[in-house]
Order: sequence, then structure tokens, then C-alpha cells
Amino acid sequence: MTRLACFKSYDVRGRLGEELNEGIAYRIGRGFARVLKPGLVVTGRDIRESSPALQTALIQGLRDEGVDVIDLGLCGTEEVYFATEHYGAGGGLMVTASHNPIDYNGIKMVREGARPISEATGLGTVHDLVVADDFGPVARQGALRQDNPRDIYATRVVSYLEPAGLRPLKILVNAGNGTAGAAFDAIAERLDALEVPFSFVRMNHEPDSGFPNGIPNPLLHENQPQTAKAVLAAGADMGVAWDGDFDRCFFFDEKGGFIDGEYVVALLAQAFLLKEPGARIVHDPRVMWNTVDLVTAGGGESVVSQTGHAHLKAKMREVDAAYGGEMSAHHYFRAFMYCDSGQIPWVLVAEVVARSGKTLSELVAGMRARFPSSGEINFHIEDKAGAIARFEAAYVPLARAVDRLDGVSLDMGDWRVNVRSSNTENVLRLNLETRGDRRLLAEKVDEISVLLTAVE
Repeated sequence: MTRLACFKSYDVRGRLGEELNEGIAYRIGRGFARVLKPGLVVTGRDIRESSPALQTALIQGLRDEGVDVIDLGLCGTEEVYFATEHYGAGGGLMVTASHNPIDYNGIKMVREGARPISEATGLGTVHDLVVADDFGPVARQGALRQDNPRDIYATRVVSYLEPAGLRPLKILVNAGNGTAGAAFDAIAERLDALEVPFSFVRMNHEPDSGFPNGIPNPLLHENQPQTAKAVLAAGADMGVAWDGDFDRCFFFDEKGGFIDGEYVVALLAQAFLLKEPGARIVHDPRVMWNTVDLVTAGGGESVVSQTGHAHLKAKMREVDAAYGGEMSAHHYFRAFMYCDSGQIPWVLVAEVVARSGKTLSELVAGMRARFPSSGEINFHIEDKAGAIARFEAAYVPLARAVDRLDGVSLDMGDWRVNVRSSNTENVLRLNLETRGDRRLLAEKVDEISVLLTAVE
């Protein structure tokens, strides 16, 4: 059977045209309905020019299988998650390419309770039905209605914050001309009603399918100066920027400095341990020493999980974790269906800053000093298996501990390294951390980079 390129491990994502088009979207709707038999589903879309047509085709496929559909319209991925639970729907589908290039689009899917669907739990079967394209005639068409419980969603987000005793903060927010603006405004209204003393400076706030300021992906270094400069110009206490469907958010301190994802995970872990002493915190294995150290010091229990939203969500449910975080800026919350949110994190980080009496840069400085890290370094290597084999041959014999939960993680005593193939891109990823030694960090990054890229 021919494999469709747009089907990934956890979702659908591909180049518009041959890889993903309205015909494929229609068949995905029918396949999803046939596999999950959801009865009722929720759909939404991002601001991309291609999204309305893809969503229309997807909805038609769902309805042609007799499924009733609630269309949220323009929204964020987490709003589809929330609405799936809120309406008691049997599934949710979001048309989005998030931070991918302009000529891409995709579909993120969940089943009942906003639980993830993956290759092994139904997505593979959907794929096979789409390829076979043997759905037959329409027996009964499902109903369609437009609705969006955004106000109730915003109330859920704000419920994470305790409003009493917070000092005033000015926060710069960059929606990147994606879909974050309207959801943010609903949340800001709730905070204002609670008399939370936060003020906001908005930039790139209106959705624009042309993305006049570039595809919103604040993880890219070249995209960060725009938000950093705006934070300084506004005299803000912190900055927040989202990707296109705002399931990830990124932070800048009052000096315009970008806060690496692993330190945000630690900040949020601390926030939850203050609210729920002894809580379990799930994190990915790429960079973890700082998180483990702070969770342990805070009386919590750190639990490592394989990278990827389906793995994190499953592990959180398994151990009943209060919070889970990945260094890639995905943050998961038990009281949010164990799903990832790009709005809850900034509310919590702002609360931490407002209560601490410290600046955001001061809160993170100690973490960076104790456990400096490389950030994720990507290598486009044809022979990824050969590169990993060279790495293992050189370092596994010297390691204190070897972990293959996700790629290869080696504890070398004063430093730790993870090398893994990406689940979503054709790249090899390197992450390295040390115990307070920046010179050693730079030395080992250079050393391993040369080894991985060596041509044999």
C-alpha cells in the first residue's frame, strides 16, 4: 500500500497540492469518522489561506459519514481540545500547519476526552482507509453548527492563577498574526475582572493569512529579535510570543533575553509544587538535570517520558502528574485534559514573577549558572543511523549511565548528552548540558558536532 507523505506519527502535515489537498482532507474526515465512530466532533482552523477550504472538505467528509459537527471557526489548537471535552464530543480536528512554511498545512486530531490519536491508536487505520478511498455512498448526513465556548475556555485558563497579592506587571505579547489574539483578549478580560494588576502591550495581534511579519515560530533565532526589541521599547517586565496555532508559547525576560524551554519547564514545575506539594512532574529526557534538581528540592517527584505529545500525555495520565513540560515549549496540564496549552504557561509564569519580587532574568539566572545547556542543535544528515553509530562507539564505553528511552542519552558525570532522530523532521538532534561548566559545554558541543557530521 502506498504511504501518504502527509501522515506522520501523531498528526497529518504536508505540502499543499500533492501531499495534502481538499480531496485528501475529505477522505480523512470520512476515515476518522469510520474508525472512531464519534457521533459528534469539533473542528477548527488556523489563519492560513488554505485552511478554510481544507476545513470545509474535512467537515463534509465527517458529515457524509453521519457525524454531527461543531465548527469553532478561527481558533487555536487547544480550543479544539477544550471544546472536545466541553461538548462531550467523540473527537476533535484542527486544521493547522502551526509553524511550518506557508505552503504547508495539516490536521491535528484527538479522540474523546481530547485524548491523543497516534499511528498505533487509530491514525494508521485512518490512513489505510484514505488510501483505499472505498467509502461508498452517503447514507445519512450529519448536522453542522457554529459555536465556540471561548469565554468558558478563558475562565478555565485563568483558574490556574490565584489573583490575590500580585504586584503589577507590564507584559508584551506577540501573537505573530496567528490565531492567539482573540483567545488572549478573552483571557485578559477575565484577569481584568479579577482586578489582576497586569497590563499588556499587544503586537502583531490581528490574524493575517499573509503573515506580514513572517511565519510565527519564535523558536527560530532569527525570529526572536523582533519580540526582544519590543519588550525593551515597551519597558515590559516580560514578553510572550506564540506560534501560529498557539499551542506553544515562548518567553523573553525584561532585558529582551530569550528563555530557553528547559528553564521554562523548571519555572512551571516550581509553580505547581507551590500549589500542590509533592506533585509529580513529567518532563522529556533531552535536557533534564535542572528540572530534576528543582523538582527534588521542591519536594516533588520527577518522571521522565519519551519526547512527543502522545507520549507525554500518556505518561501524565499513567502517573497522575499535575504538569508536564518539553523543552520545545509544549506544556501539559492535568486540569486541562492532560493537554498542551500555550496560554496557561504565560499566566503561571507571570504569577511566579509577580509573587517572587524578582525579575524574570533573576529567576532564571541561577538555573543557567548551575546547569548550562546547548539548546537543541539540528543536523541535516543523510545517514542518521551511521552518525548515531559513530557517536555510540565513541562515548557509550565512557558513560556512567546509558538510557535509550528516546534516542541515546549518556550521563558522563560532569556532562550529559542526548542524540536522537526527530519524530517530525528529517534531522538529527543534539542536546548537551553540564554541571556549571560553560567551557566544557562548548568543548563537547564542538567535539560531538564534528563526529556526527563526519563523512565516511
